[in-house]
Amino acid sequence: MSATASSAANNPKDNHLLAALSGDSLAALLPYLEGVQLPLGMVVYESGGAQRYVYFPTSSIVSLLYVLANGSSAEIAVTGNEGLVGISLFMGGETTPSRAVVQSAGWGYRLRGEVLRKEFESGGALQHLLLRYTQALITQMTQTAVCNRHHAVDQQLCRWLLLSLDRLPGDELVRREGVTEAAGKLQAEGLIRYSRGHIKVLDRKQLEARVCECYGVVKKEYDRLLPEIGTRLH
Repeated sequence: MSATASSAANNPKDNHLLAALSGDSLAALLPYLEGVQLPLGMVVYESGGAQRYVYFPTSSIVSLLYVLANGSSAEIAVTGNEGLVGISLFMGGETTPSRAVVQSAGWGYRLRGEVLRKEFESGGALQHLLLRYTQALITQMTQTAVCNRHHAVDQQLCRWLLLSLDRLPGDELVRREGVTEAAGKLQAEGLIRYSRGHIKVLDRKQLEARVCECYGVVKKEYDRLLPEIGTRLH
């Protein structure tokens, strides 16, 4: 890793999942972690494609998208500094029908899949942590499906904004496709500032008051399963 990349990526412990590892577990991974830039729109992995690395975002957001046969897609989860991208590499599936794309540019660390898989299969604290993280991620995916089916678009946007804020060090995000009308509504009410594809959150408390129950369900489950991570989230 170059000095520039190292400086920009900061510390592996900026990723809360890595920070939650015990000294020995983290020490086993540190020599293999590579600081990487994650630019907006970067495809981390394609649907059905081979995955060589897992990614630990530190200051970026990665969207997990389910891709249909006709090429259209729908977001099923967001991952940021609370977790990792590429669970199929240690869950045994090797590939997944979802697609991972950088939604908010930033930095992170990547780790070869075989390195993580070896440590995972040895059992212990790392395996337990990753399994709990996977369960929390599944909860987010499930709740996203429910939310998209039953709640208003502006409530869905509030949920997405709050989940993203919990996974970023700042309060500015890149908009999702298809939220222009809902974003305009929230801007008119003074909750956000929306311009040229970027969103800045102005009033988090009002977003929390406006959001549907889905955000709370997901956050509660992350806090329950990953209390060592939940304490670091907003």
